[in-house]
Amino acid sequence: MDTQPTIASIAAELRHAHGTELEALVTAHAADPRERVQELLGGAIRRLERERAEEARVRSMYELAEELGGSGLILGVDEVGRGAVAGPLTVAAVALPMEPPIIGLNDSKKLSAARRELLSEKIHEVARAIGIYHVPPTRIDAIGMARAIREAMAGAVRQATKAAGAEPDAVLIDGNPVHVHPREICVVRGDAMIAPIAGASIVAKVCRDAIMVEAEKTWPGYGFASCKGYAAASHIAAIREHGLTPYHRATFCTRFAGEQAQQTLF
Repeated sequence: MDTQPTIASIAAELRHAHGTELEALVTAHAADPRERVQELLGGAIRRLERERAEEARVRSMYELAEELGGSGLILGVDEVGRGAVAGPLTVAAVALPMEPPIIGLNDSKKLSAARRELLSEKIHEVARAIGIYHVPPTRIDAIGMARAIREAMAGAVRQATKAAGAEPDAVLIDGNPVHVHPREICVVRGDAMIAPIAGASIVAKVCRDAIMVEAEKTWPGYGFASCKGYAAASHIAAIREHGLTPYHRATFCTRFAGEQAQQTLF
């Protein structure tokens, strides 16, 4: 005589299942008359719907990349740190295969730090190529942000091209035209719409955040690990109290550092 599974065991099965496995469990327990089991199945069905919607969203990001760039090597490019007052400008260029899709890909700003870390690991596991290029604060001060962005994007594309061993069929860039590659296609808000650009957004963000966490060890007191070099109120207060470090962009700090923007205390 078959023993009816306990509600606790059904709950555990449903909690740890995803995709087709979860769908099979819902079907297997659909005839169970117990009210609590039906409640659990209702929750599982809603989760399935969310998972399917998320998979459809992410697959559309891959499809748009292929629609714009073709079926060959497509590089997605994005930057992070443009608006910071300390630390480097970081650009990543990423080429992703169509399969397997990385579920959860999105504009890095829409993701938690923990989620970005996990997705960055997956991107590094499956990417056809990755290039990362940093422009340090002194270089940004010397040439200005517009040139720094072009330099960083060109550098990241070169690195990714070398890693791939082939020229890209398309270079999809988040934002407005930069003129760094003859096959450049720029898409405003591309980091939320196109898979390889979203991948580049995540890789660049995770990489630069790690750099800023390390920078705090060298220059404590400015909150680099938390503010990541952006002009948070506590960061501005620290600059006014202690002056600038060599890791600050002096040309970005004149409005709140005054004369101290022309000097360092380290």
